[in-house]
Amino acid sequence: MTVVEQAAPTATRRWRADNPLTLGIAGLWLTVIVLLPLAAITSSAFDDGLSGFWNAISAPGAVDTLRITAIMSVVVALINVVFGTVIAWVLVRDDFWGKGFVNAIIDLPFALPTIVASLVLLSLYGPNSPIDVHLAATEPGVIMALTFVTLPFVVRQVQPVLMELDRDVEEAAAVLGARNWVIFTRIVLPALTPAILTGAGLAFTRALGEFGSVVLIGGNIPGKTQVASQYIQQQIEVDEPVNASAVSVMLLLIAFVVLLVLRVVGQFQRRRQEAAA
Repeated sequence: MTVVEQAAPTATRRWRADNPLTLGIAGLWLTVIVLLPLAAITSSAFDDGLSGFWNAISAPGAVDTLRITAIMSVVVALINVVFGTVIAWVLVRDDFWGKGFVNAIIDLPFALPTIVASLVLLSLYGPNSPIDVHLAATEPGVIMALTFVTLPFVVRQVQPVLMELDRDVEEAAAVLGARNWVIFTRIVLPALTPAILTGAGLAFTRALGEFGSVVLIGGNIPGKTQVASQYIQQQIEVDEPVNASAVSVMLLLIAFVVLLVLRVVGQFQRRRQEAAA
């Protein structure tokens, strides 16, 4: 056995990712950045006890804003599932002039301050719209703002999966006479489903807690365009921190449940694909 062969096991043991030091650092960072803030907001939500928490989330204003936020987030996620998948498909399967530029601007919502996005949308679709389309203080205006900031999630989840798909299977199906729609629904779509679900979940949860992009275009009209983040800010301004914390906890619960369900469904679909292969 050579010296290199003898040293290899030692190096492998030394750099294992699950050693106590690495796990301790990761656990400490996760605790400081995620767990402690979650514990703090949950504790604040129950400052007035369980009855105070229930009164806060069952108040008419809280119910309306949670309903509006959840419905709009679902609509935004569905829009991004359709158009995000189409955009990913075009970027991977088609060649056209300016493809690199289009691929680059997909990530623009990540870099652009969301308040700037709201200002731009207000300039385009507000009272002084240069194209005579007025969406300020309307539900479509809020949905458009949320769709803009959540656009990259589905695209960037689906795109790498499309790039790795084996196209020989699609070509074989086409040779055997399968139509494009059949090839897409029977071969491509099942392989993309876990990525699509992950992107949809990320888009939904981002829309659920979004604030900056809707603050100007939305109008903050209670019962119509006021989303949960604006309601939370309003409760802070009127010195009702328990109400703000309670609604925040509800948003966290909704996001957690949705992500958990989509993850389970995605894993089930992935196992089915592996079994079929």
